[in-house]
Parts: sequence; structure tokens; C-alpha cells
Amino acid sequence: MTAVQEERTTEELKALAERAGRELEDASALEILQWAAETFGNRFCVTSSMEDAVVAHLASRALPGVDVVFLDTGYHFPETIGTRDAVEAVMDVNVITLTPRQTVAEQDAQYGPRLHDRDPDLCCALRKVKPLEEGLRGYLAWATGLRRDESETRANTPVVGWDEKRGKVKISPIAKWSQEDVQAYVTEHGVLTNPLLMDGYASVGCAPCTRRVLEGEDARAGRWAGRSKTECGLHG
Repeated sequence: MTAVQEERTTEELKALAERAGRELEDASALEILQWAAETFGNRFCVTSSMEDAVVAHLASRALPGVDVVFLDTGYHFPETIGTRDAVEAVMDVNVITLTPRQTVAEQDAQYGPRLHDRDPDLCCALRKVKPLEEGLRGYLAWATGLRRDESETRANTPVVGWDEKRGKVKISPIAKWSQEDVQAYVTEHGVLTNPLLMDGYASVGCAPCTRRVLEGEDARAGRWAGRSKTECGLHG
């Protein structure tokens, strides 16, 4: 299979994504990423929150040296930054760290301190959504670690879909996996995970907006707790 050429139109890419979503629904995560590597080559990247490095590890098997994009919002736990550094050191990937246009101090000066408490949607837009939009411009496709079992908002995540907002193919190779599947892969391959996952956190985001989950809560319950907000805007 030859790599997608740069002159492919948006309509052609969208049709490709929708067709692949149907054809690869029953494929393994590695097979999905091998398709992405063969189809897009170096115009394909993985995004990682450094909650764990499962998708980055899978992608490195399909495309050694694959770009792994990490958003450093300025609000991460030290453990998250440590996980990023460890991934960069031990895995066959190229970690690319994106940063917002403003430092936290500059944002505080313009919008007031603790914007994440007063307007978390705006804070996410400034520190996550806009930097990723800019960072993905050189790619035709990007992979995420979204899983259908994480929350109701992610229940219909396709393994390959179309990112209308960015005009790119969006690949979620472990969409069908359970938490048990993730843990089995981590154990089998010795994949790096964020230490916070062993300390009551089921989903790791920015420190001010993340708490430990309680028994019986879904994995996303610790994000923006007490608010109706469930997504940062990267995934809708």
C-alpha cells in the first residue's frame, strides 16, 4: 500500500477515513497502526497525555521513530513530565513537546489567576486545543488513546474516523480495549505508565483539574469534578 500523497483532497481523506473505519473495525490495534504507518508514513503522529505509553509503544512497533506529540500545558503533575522524559529515553519514538503561546504567568496577567477554576473551557482552549491545532498542521493523520469504555461521551469512538474540526484522519487503535486489555499489554510489554495511576487516579490531566476517582466511578470522573465538563475540547 502506498503512502497518501500530499495532494489528496479533504474529501478524499474523509472518504478514506470512513472506509477504513468500517474495514478495520475488527482489526487488532497493531494492525490498525500498521495501516496508518503504511498509508501516511511520516505524515502520521501519535498524541499522548503521558497517562501511559501504550499507544506510543504500539505505534513504535508499526513505525519506529514515530512522532509522539505531547502537550505541556504548564499545569501538569511532575509525574506526567517524568513519564514523558522516560518515554523519550527508552522508546523508539520522537517526542515532540508542544507549549501554549502564553506561559501560565502571562495567561494569569491577561485573564486573571486560576482561569481553570473560573472558565475551564477557555483555559483548555488556550493551553490544549490551540497548541494541538497548530502542532498537527504538518500531519494528515493522528492517533489517540481514546477508549469506548472510558465514558458515555466516548462510547461510539471509531477505530478510524474523520476529525472534522482539523480536517485530518483520526485513529483510535485501542478504542475497543477495556482497562483490563490495557493492563495486560502494559504487563506483557513492560510499558511505562504514569505513577499516579497507582495512586488512585484513573485519568490524568492537568493537576488543578484532576482528582482521584472514587469506587464505582468511571475513569473520567476525576476530571473537572463537580462540573458538567467531561472533555477538554481535543476530542469534541
